[in-house]
Parts: sequence; C-alpha cells; structure tokens
Amino acid sequence: MTIQTLPISDIRRNERQPREFFEPNALQELADSIKRFGLMQPIEVRRDGDVGGYEIVAGERRWRAHQLAGLTEIQCIITEDDLTEIERFKRSVAENINRADMTPMEEAKAFRRLMDEQEGAEAKDVAKEFGKSSQYVMLRLALLNLTEEVQQHVNSGAIGTQAAVQIAALTPGNQAAVMKKWAKGAFAGDNELVHFAYALKQQQGQTFALLVEDMTPEEREERQRERTTTRSNIDRIERVLGLLEELGKADPLKLALALEGEVGKRMDQMGRVADAVAKARWNLRQAKAHAEAREIARLNPDAEHESLAAKAEPEAKAEDAAKAESAELKPGPKPKVPAKKATAERAVPRPRAPKRQAPAKKAAAKPAAV
Repeated sequence: MTIQTLPISDIRRNERQPREFFEPNALQELADSIKRFGLMQPIEVRRDGDVGGYEIVAGERRWRAHQLAGLTEIQCIITEDDLTEIERFKRSVAENINRADMTPMEEAKAFRRLMDEQEGAEAKDVAKEFGKSSQYVMLRLALLNLTEEVQQHVNSGAIGTQAAVQIAALTPGNQAAVMKKWAKGAFAGDNELVHFAYALKQQQGQTFALLVEDMTPEEREERQRERTTTRSNIDRIERVLGLLEELGKADPLKLALALEGEVGKRMDQMGRVADAVAKARWNLRQAKAHAEAREIARLNPDAEHESLAAKAEPEAKAEDAAKAESAELKPGPKPKVPAKKATAERAVPRPRAPKRQAPAKKAAAKPAAV
C-alpha cells in the first residue's frame, strides 16, 4: 500500500458501488472545506488492469468535491488487493452503511444486490454481515416497491423511512395519489403521512362495500345507531371540559386544603383520565386518516403487490400509542421529525386483509406510534 498524489483525470468511480446520491449542498460544503484546508484523509484507489488508470475503492465523495473545487490532483492510498468484485462491494457497503449520508434507497439496492449475487443469501445473512437486524434489512428491501417519484423524495430526505415503508405497501396508482396530496402540503409532517398511507393500505385491500347505497337495510341501521351513539358520547365528553378548566384555574393551596389526604389519589384519577383521552385521540387520528384515504382508495385487491415489510413488522402495542399521545398532550415544544433517516427505526405494522363482514364489528390493528 502506497500513498501518492494522482491526477484526478486518471481516477474513475466504481460504477457498481452502493452510493448513488450525493446531496449537492453538503458536497459543496466539503469542496469549500478542501479548497481552504486541504484534504484531511486520502481516498483509496486500486490499479485497474482492464481499462487502465485507477478505480475508487473508498472516497468518491471526496473525489467529487475535488472536482467541484476545481482541483486537478488528489492524494490517494493505492491498495493492492485480490478481492473479487462482490467482496469490494461489501467493503464499500460496510464503510457507508452507518453514515447518515447513505440514503435508505441506496441501502435497499445494496442489500438486494448482495442477496441476488450470493447464492442462497437471505436477509438474515446480509443483516448479520453488517451488524443489522433482519427486520432492518427487510424494511429496507420493502422500499424497492416504491415508484421512482417516491424514491427520489426518500433519497433527498423529504420523506422519512417510516412513511416510505407504508407508501411502499400501496399500489403504484395509490402511491401517485398520495404523492399528489403530499405535494399540495396536505400533511403537517411525516407522522400524518404515515397514518394516511397506512389507512389507504387498509382500504385498498377491502373487498366489502363502503358506500351506504351498497349496504343491506340491517347494515344501514347498525351504522346509523353507531353514528348516533358515537357523536353523542363525544358531545357528552366535551361537557366535562368546563370542569377540567375550572380545576386548572383553581388555587393550588386551596386545592390542597379541599383534598386533604386525597391529593395523591385524585392525581391518579386524573392520570387515568389523561390516558383514556390519549387513546381516544389516537383513534380519532386514525379515523381522520381513514376518512381522507377513502377519497382516493381504489378497491382493487388484484392490483396489490406483496409487501416485504409484512415479514418484518411486529405487532403494534397500544401502550406505545398511548405514551406517544400523552407526550403530545403535554405543554412544550414537540419533537422534530428528522429530515434524514433515523439510525434505529421502529417498524409500523401492516394490517391484514379484512374478511367480508358488517362494518365496525372489530377494531383494526393500529400502526406503531411515531
């Protein structure tokens, strides 16, 4: 292994390396830094006996930044290896996979290639090789079901990985419909996009009638009873709002005197109320997503493709949903949704296709809190 300064024109990229997307602003920042302070770490290249010159083993981003800075030479570590192409590819994946600037789509394509080119390789084998879970690999592979339009937004970080996994479970037509709605600013953030895509996936797989006109008289009567009861219950709950506001404005010292010996007990009582409100609000958020999804749902199960995510997703836990909603109800700033992918992501469960039945008999599974 030797270190030399080589003409940039003698160096070419590895066309089959896993990285395809280089964020322009970040690349320009690196170019400015190199121009001002120089290259901190040489890139790694190997002699290419087939076409001549050198092929990049590691450091394509630094090589691109040099070109952007108008530099004609770059410091290189020239490595002599006898690795096969797939072994060099694995090395490149290993160097990039835990960096924030490798996109989820690049990971997905890298995992797919490794499974395709290694006989008998499965997701669990790839996961073990790179220190990931099988679930992580399967969720990345699910992203390959995304249309090109959605993939571009995932690459740029505009759409997060959890939302992308849910969108990937949709038909191409429904993916396009979601993107049209997303482009109009219909979602406040990735959380809303996750819930909407999940709701649309549930409705996309339904084979029973959703319209009142297609219901039997018994089904219509049952729906009307449920509608009346649900609306009445919510109206009754709101009447308690005045009592809560009165309690919130009360003088703490007077409360302590009035509840002497029972303050802890009453706090537990209010905690149970808060938990119930959180769960109810969670269900209403799901209902909102379903109501909006019905506008574009395409009831064509034959058009569905099997989502790889289904093999990787655990069951959702109701308490997780409640905790997420409880945190949201507390005053103070809400956590920001990261623009880039998270290093550890929780899977969002995929619903099972519902059986033909009268509506609203059984609650559907819920996505994990995000």
